[in-house]
Amino acid sequence: MEQRAYTMRELPADDRPRERMQRHGSESLSHAELLAILLRTGTRNESAVHLAQRILNDCGGLRRFAERSWEELTHIRGIGPAKALQLQASIELGRRVARSRLPEMPRISRPQDAADLLMEELRHYREEHFVCLFLNTKNQVIGRQTLSIGSLNASIVHPREVFRAAIRRSSASILCAHNHPSGDPTPSPEDIQLTKRLAEAGQLLGIELLDHLVIGDNRYISLKESGCL
Repeated sequence: MEQRAYTMRELPADDRPRERMQRHGSESLSHAELLAILLRTGTRNESAVHLAQRILNDCGGLRRFAERSWEELTHIRGIGPAKALQLQASIELGRRVARSRLPEMPRISRPQDAADLLMEELRHYREEHFVCLFLNTKNQVIGRQTLSIGSLNASIVHPREVFRAAIRRSSASILCAHNHPSGDPTPSPEDIQLTKRLAEAGQLLGIELLDHLVIGDNRYISLKESGCL
């Protein structure tokens, strides 16, 4: 008779690792529960969680389990070739994460720093692109997002959208920039009006608008240095 594998859905709701991970985060799960999510199914006589716990017990713990070769994993009852490959891929990803380092985040200490990040890209666009840099408390760039493409006015770039994106990234401050396809970075009345609206909204939310750059062809103007901010 063909053996039937137990699935996660057959476990009581409170015992399903996926649901618990969604509610409480991955940190709340045991080694066996995390392994069970990768296994997905158990065997005829045991759930995925019980299978995962048995595997860890047979291997002598998580570290020794991670040292097992693909062939050794396939010799464990309940792990076929496909599952063994999936487990090894997960282990290798974990090793690479442990060896990797976070890329150094650029720091914005003056308008030129932001211009250096954005100029070469923005100056070639034939439409206006409005871009936000999101910064932490050390003025390091932690994110970037293009929030609109087209003619720049209050109806297209709204402070609500700008600061919603900033809040999602837990930003301490923001720096905005947009290009003038004409190549002339002289701010328009709409540019100045939008800058003031963004500054006022930032004050209310506690997220400072550091500057708004208008980028032309190898030239830029800082609205803060121009006294508009």
